[in-house]
Amino acid sequence: MTTNPRRLVERRYLVPFILITSLFALWGFANDITNPLVAAFKDIMNISTAQASMVQFAFYGGYATMALPAALFIRRYSYKSGILLGLGLYAVGAFLFIPAAAFEQFSFFCISLYVLTFGLAFLETTANPYILSLGSKETSTRRLNFAQAFNPVGSLTGMGVASFIILPNLISDERDASGQLIHTTLTSAERAHDLAVIRDPYVAIGLVVLIMFIIIAIAKMPRVQNDENKIDFRHTLARLWQNKPYRWGVVAQVFYVAAQIMVWTFIIQYADALGISKATAQTYNIIAMGLALSFRFIGTYLMKYIRPARLLTAFGIGAMGCTAATILIHGIAGLYFLVAISAFMSIMFPSIYGIALEKVEETDTSLGAAFLVMAIVGGALMPPLQGMIIDCGTIGWLPAVNVSFVLPLGCFTIVTLYALYILRRRRNLK
Repeated sequence: MTTNPRRLVERRYLVPFILITSLFALWGFANDITNPLVAAFKDIMNISTAQASMVQFAFYGGYATMALPAALFIRRYSYKSGILLGLGLYAVGAFLFIPAAAFEQFSFFCISLYVLTFGLAFLETTANPYILSLGSKETSTRRLNFAQAFNPVGSLTGMGVASFIILPNLISDERDASGQLIHTTLTSAERAHDLAVIRDPYVAIGLVVLIMFIIIAIAKMPRVQNDENKIDFRHTLARLWQNKPYRWGVVAQVFYVAAQIMVWTFIIQYADALGISKATAQTYNIIAMGLALSFRFIGTYLMKYIRPARLLTAFGIGAMGCTAATILIHGIAGLYFLVAISAFMSIMFPSIYGIALEKVEETDTSLGAAFLVMAIVGGALMPPLQGMIIDCGTIGWLPAVNVSFVLPLGCFTIVTLYALYILRRRRNLK
């Protein structure tokens, strides 16, 4: 049966496409229920913002650790095997929150998140290239953007749980009429209460993941060409290195993910500097994710008429402008610009991913995908650095939290330069 180059998803691939697309929501949930924990652990454990940011170091460090082993695993076995192992590790990491809360150790929570993201690394390393393979190469970037549009659905759910279940029930975030924290330190019983509030949603998502494990295990998943090829590691690395759009795409992805995590993690700190509680500040995160979801669908539609690299350039410039306003404007208007950045981030991850893999040989796709997933390590490295800047209090005439967004601004500049590089390269090839 031939593939229709105009059709986004072939009918024969529709059921597996739906199942795999649902996984995008699962890791979106994990990403965005975790972001507010930086602010929560800071008060519960009475630690600095930089120390609390180790939550993100552990979470995104798990991607960097496991992405390459995941690629080698799925090349030896299959995409389906990689998905099942990923779901299993996801569930184990979620259930580790039970002993973490019992021992009341911040490091134990970090280890739990580290294990959980082993599973996410397997899922992302597997699901992204699998979606690309389910149809024509001409529509692969648009197909991935469509599938990735369901990532914010999970993210919104995670944010909703954080906003309406976790943050409002934290004793550590109770405030007086002036917006100041009532509890500067917690008793043992109060700390145990807050850690249990954090624990329970992770246990719940662990059960959901187990259900998905059973569904995927019994479903028939088509084997694509990548499943049947053995990897030639040295030659594959050489080909990937020589592929400049791919090589610079990995670099761009490192900086994009760093920017994304910094923007979504520190919305709460930015709002806190304006006297806004964590629970209220999280609603701004939800609005930001709503913008990301809406503009992901809009961007996917526009790609029918505008090349992904050209659209990525426009969105990069928009993100840079909003970030500059976030830095320079102190007040609620600055917070509005910070939220607006998410509209321009919407298409960045799948567009960079699809553009980078566009000219990669099919036999090299799984390893190429692994390095693009490893690029998520940017989300581990940058947030602690931004946290250190925020801990300075003020820098010059601006709050340090405003100044800290120079880091995302630099990241968006690199993403935009990558998009411009792709455009210029294609013009030169004509």
